[in-house]
Amino acid sequence: MEFTLYILECADGSFYIGHADDLSKRLAQHDEGKGSVYTSSRRPLKLLHTEGFETRYEALVMERKLKGWSRAKKLAYMAGDWKKIGGLAKGKHQHQRSP
Repeated sequence: MEFTLYILECADGSFYIGHADDLSKRLAQHDEGKGSVYTSSRRPLKLLHTEGFETRYEALVMERKLKGWSRAKKLAYMAGDWKKIGGLAKGKHQHQRSP
């Protein structure tokens, strides 16, 4: 069985990140206002990104990781821009290393 990580854009422009074993069913729940408390008041929703994982654990680990990222880093992830993700991972408070 494959598990799907998904990213939704809410009507207020925020992102919702989740995972499901049946993406169609889960998206229908969100559309009905029953998917989560967060998305129920932020409809309509737009599916921006999906990614398959072999196990629920792998999908959940990535979901939790993404939830901690900035909006800019999430956008770079969805675009597959690993160079930008790397730059954003350094953060604005990290000191430059001396050669």
